[in-house]
Amino acid sequence: MPARLVGFGALAGLVVLLDQVSKAWVMESFRLYESRPVLDGWFHLTYVRNPGAAFGLFAGSAEAFRVPFFLGVTAIALGVIAVIAWRLPKGRPVLFTALALVFGGAVGNLIDRVRWGEVVDFFDVFWRTHHWPAFNIADSAISVGMTLLIAAELFGKRDGKKVG
Repeated sequence: MPARLVGFGALAGLVVLLDQVSKAWVMESFRLYESRPVLDGWFHLTYVRNPGAAFGLFAGSAEAFRVPFFLGVTAIALGVIAVIAWRLPKGRPVLFTALALVFGGAVGNLIDRVRWGEVVDFFDVFWRTHHWPAFNIADSAISVGMTLLIAAELFGKRDGKKVG
């Protein structure tokens, strides 16, 4: 196996490990909906469960639809990411890192969906009554990975060649 794929697996695996360990800690240390301030008035750790996708999308859908849908979509996305990473030419470390972060984040949330039918979230960022939807380490890795992916594709050209 090429060393770069080992690096991909290591980074994706690290994301999954951090995500699952943090979620286990939250589930053991908090009651559902319990909130503890980290930066009072801005950031709390709040244990919630999200049956939907990002921002609660499809949260109100029937479990018989929601769980198979999310499992299927995630499986397809993981397959596509794996193929892209495998075929990605050398010299694209930012893109490779971005794909590993998204892959690891997707696996972290997939584990939750398989185990509980919903995702454990606990980062609660807000200002006054304006709350960002709660999220977790897997969501963060996906967001950072997608930001890197977009940045690499938009700004990653030198002399007409893709870099990053």
